[in-house]
This record gives sequence, C-alpha cells and structure tokens, in this order.
Amino acid sequence: MALSLSPCLSYTTYLSKPFCTSKSTPANITLNQNYPLVSFKPVNLRNSHTICHAATDLRSTSASPLDNQSKGEGDDHNKVLLGPSSEEESKGDRVVADYNWTEEWYPLYLTKDVPDDAPLGLTVFDQQLVLYKDGNGVLHCYQDRCPHRLAKLSEGQLVDGRLECLYHGWQFGGNGECVKIPQLPSDAKIPRSACLKTYEVRESQGVVWVWMSQKTPPNPEKLPWFENFARPGFQDTSTIHELPYDHSILLENLMDPAHIPISHDRTDWTAKREDAQPLLFEVTERTDRGFAGWWGREKDGSLPNFLRFDAPCVLQNNRELVDKDGEKHYFTGLFLCRPTGQGKSMLIVRFGGTKRSPLAKIFPKWFFHQNASKVFEQDMGFLSSQNEVLIKEKVPTKELYLNIRSSDTWVAEYRKWMDKVGHGMPYHFGHSTISPPKQPAVVEHAPAGLVAGVSASLPAKGGIGTMHAPNLANRYFRHVIHCKGCSSVVKAFTAWKNGLSAAALVFTALAILASSRQWKTFLLVSATLCLGGVYACSTAIAMNTTNFIRVHRRL
Repeated sequence: MALSLSPCLSYTTYLSKPFCTSKSTPANITLNQNYPLVSFKPVNLRNSHTICHAATDLRSTSASPLDNQSKGEGDDHNKVLLGPSSEEESKGDRVVADYNWTEEWYPLYLTKDVPDDAPLGLTVFDQQLVLYKDGNGVLHCYQDRCPHRLAKLSEGQLVDGRLECLYHGWQFGGNGECVKIPQLPSDAKIPRSACLKTYEVRESQGVVWVWMSQKTPPNPEKLPWFENFARPGFQDTSTIHELPYDHSILLENLMDPAHIPISHDRTDWTAKREDAQPLLFEVTERTDRGFAGWWGREKDGSLPNFLRFDAPCVLQNNRELVDKDGEKHYFTGLFLCRPTGQGKSMLIVRFGGTKRSPLAKIFPKWFFHQNASKVFEQDMGFLSSQNEVLIKEKVPTKELYLNIRSSDTWVAEYRKWMDKVGHGMPYHFGHSTISPPKQPAVVEHAPAGLVAGVSASLPAKGGIGTMHAPNLANRYFRHVIHCKGCSSVVKAFTAWKNGLSAAALVFTALAILASSRQWKTFLLVSATLCLGGVYACSTAIAMNTTNFIRVHRRL
C-alpha cells in the first residue's frame, strides 16, 4: 500500500490509486514554513528537464564484461537507474547527523481507540510500554514492568482509576508511585523504590504521542502538527494496523506509488495494472530530519502531489484541488509509523480532506477499515520476505536493490536518510551503511494448544476458525482488537447471527407442528429470511476478520 487517496475524493474510494489518478486544474500554493504540511504548486515539465537525483550507486563500477559495452548503452543504463544525489556521495564521503532515536515523539495510538477500562501494552523499538486512562480520563504511560517481580502491567487491570498488577495486586497512581501492596503489614511503609519509570505522553489531533527519552525533557517543537487536519470542514477516516515487518520496510512501501496498479489491481475500480507507468519525481528538500518533494505521472507532464517524510517515521502525501467554482479543497494521506521491534511495526493511517465523496456517506466506516486491511494483506507476503532477506544478507540496500529513476526515488531517498541518522537508532538498514540488531527478536504471544498451533501454521488463511489466535498474520489480531469501531461491529454482527439462527430454528420447528398450510408457508418463509440474515451477518464478520488471499493462491 502506498500514497493512496481517501474516501473524501469524489472520484475514488478508500485506499485507492495514488493522488495522480486524474488530471487536475493546477493550483498556486505557498509553502508554510511553520508546518510540516505544505500546499502545492504543480510543476509543468513538458518543456523542462526532470530533476530526479536520489540514490543508489550503480553496480557497473566494478570491472566486468559490461565495461566493453558501447557508451550509448551505458548512458541508457544511467538514465534508468538512480545515481548519487549529492557531491559528497559522488566522492564516497559519508554525511553523519547528530541523532538520538529516544529524543523523538512516536505515535502510540488513536485517541478514540484507547480503552477506557483496561491498560494497553505497546512497544517502541524494544522498549515495552503500558498506556492507560485513569479515573479522570487522563492518559498515563509507564514502562511495562512491575518493580516487584517484572510482570507485565499491561496484563493487569484498572481498579478505581489505578493500575493494578494482576500477579500480586500492587497498585500504582498517576505519577507511577506505588499506592498499595496487599501483602505489606499495616504498620509498614511502601518502599520508595516501588515506583514505575514514566514516559511523557501528549494528545494531538486525535493521536497519542510518547516522548521516549528519560534524560532529555520533551521537546514540544518536535511534536508533529498537520495543517490540513486543522482546516475548517476537514474530515478523515483513520485506521490502525499491526504489521509483521520492519518499520523501514513499511515506510518504503508507503512511499512507493509505482506498485499500486500492480499489487492492488482491482482492489477498487481505480487501481488497474494497465495503468502502471513511469513517474516523475523532484526532490526539493533534504535535511537531517527527512526530505520532501513533488511527484506525478510522466504522461501528465506535471507534479501535482507533494510528499514529505519527517523523522522519526511520519509520512504524508498532500494535494490541493480547485473545483469548477474556484474553491480550493485540501486532501491528505497521512501515515504515522511506529517501530515495535524486530520485524514488527504499527501504523496509523489517516485519509481525509475538506471535501468528502458521497461514497463515504453511503458505506459504513467498518467497510473502509476492512478494505484497508485487505490492501495491507496484498503486500504482506512481499514485505515479509523482503524483511527476511535484509536480516539474512546483512548488507546495505545498495548491494541488494535496483532502484529505478521512474519509480523508486523516494525509497532511495529514505535509505540515504537512514545512512545519516542510523547510528542513533537501535538498528538500521541504510543505502550504504547497516547496523543489524545485536540481539535476536523475542517471540511473544506464542500460540498455545492444538487449534492455535494450526492457526499459526497457516498465516495466509488467518487461522482455521480461530480469529482470536494471537498471530500478526491474522486480520482480527492485526486490526480489529485495536479498533473500537470494528470490534463493536464484529460483536454486534455475531449477536445478530446467533439471534437469527435461533429464530430460524424456532420458525422451522413451528412450521413442522403447524397444521394450516398458510401458517406453514408463513413460518418457512420467516425461517428462510432469518437464514438469509445469518448469511449476511456471517459475510460481514468474515469481511472484518478473514485475510484476503489472491485467486491464484486459493485452494
């Protein structure tokens, strides 16, 4: 999935084609330096050269039979593949930026989906956190570890607004102090060391953010703010997904518009494989905290879409359209990624705009949510295998990738940014540098029992009748448990399914006992309608909990 449009656009559905799906009236826009979001000015390239400097070193630098090829063929080779994006890179010099991954705000969760009655276990890289709301609705975040015997507090419960460890019942207040130890004598005081390591959290524009540093005070200037989301009339559809591959691979995927027509062919009526084509890119900004630029379809000769990546893992794609009445409408695809450990990540997806499509009003929100899950499942096999290769090969991406100018500019830019700051991360895979994880990944939530084992062995199916099996390849586990709306919908459809099934049995029994032909007909028709309702409810439940499987992979 990458750079898809939102349901607010009049000519698309949720998670459809990139922002370049149609030719639009160019709009003049001014950059606003105070916000990470900017407005746009489409660049006409019909009579100008395309600026496409980005990344990968060419592999033809080593001696080989290719050295004897003609100069013209070599020029074609250079036109296709991305080359050095800076003078330093051309000379082989490495630029290193001052960076510390803990001194950043990371997106934890959608505010609306934080449970009101239970703690929530989350991770940032390998740091385990617990997030919860106290009795006054105030958010608190601690290290997910009881100081008594290291039990996970996220496995505990809330008692009168306090967080209780379910191992021995120790309770903690809002500042992380221990307020109750059931086993403590009445005349003894709670030890001062019985406290929790706390983390600063902030709620902004519907998202909960956490500052990971324990040494440096939170920097409010680094807290992301998205201008379009503050515009009057702006509405968005937001989903959250847990995914079984590294956050860097996820970000690559999200900033790759070229794969959408192929990987997501016919996901809706706008993504079509026959629309795969060369793209144009112009990088307009490179800093220690990210990069930005414009992109569009080569055949359109303009760059109507603006992409921005900001450290540590915020990606947005924006577009401005002008309607026939001259009114401007703003649209944003926002991706907030959080590294959750080796080979794992969590993503908050937010698509919105100041103008919404009528389709967004017709279809329920859960329909768009399940469609988003479907899009991620279409890419999951590719990205998981990519993750495995990077871990196994242990070489920089320039030794593995063949980045093309007309499709991979953003991917190359991102890996080069990792070269600059990767030394300040727990691990990284850059364009020219690499720092593999020092310790093997810890496998948590291991399935137990025969049925769960079968579910885990068939990730492509999402399990056999075991949607609750803790498996990141399972749609229920990846999305539904994190989304209050979809969780409620599944529960409601399940209740209706059970009720209608019971009603169908009752009507069928009464039809057997009835002596009148008219009553028999009425009762059998009623039973048939109930069974139709059962089928509809089953379909809705399956749409929310069953993984998408490509036709040629189905049994």
